[in-house]
Amino acid sequence: MALIYSLYIINKSGGLIFHKDFAPISRVDLNDSLRLASIWHSLNAISVQLSPVPSCTGIELLEAETFNLHSFQSVTGTKFVLVVDPRASSVPAFLQRVYQLYTDYVLKNPFYEVEMPIRCELFDAHIEAAVQKYPMMS
Repeated sequence: MALIYSLYIINKSGGLIFHKDFAPISRVDLNDSLRLASIWHSLNAISVQLSPVPSCTGIELLEAETFNLHSFQSVTGTKFVLVVDPRASSVPAFLQRVYQLYTDYVLKNPFYEVEMPIRCELFDAHIEAAVQKYPMMS
């Protein structure tokens, strides 16, 4: 059984620039993925405004009965969202690994335009490999 269900990368404007499902059956189609990205972006922005702590960067974890949604926001405002099994561990460290892969294979790609959808085979391959290694990482 997969511990990591889905990965979403959301640009600083709230647009979905990358989405990948790792579970064999996904109940989220492309339109739902786009909606989820914009809603998560909005909720994150609202949580920053409502927070009594001045250095708050937004929601980092949303716990549900059947899944957990972990979020990491880079300095540039790009959000990395992982939907995982509630039993998954070391998710923040894995999100850091995803961010590292993003900087290595997407941002350093001379053909990639920042904030645009990610179409990079090397990034896809390394994300797949990282997800396959994940259970051993935790």
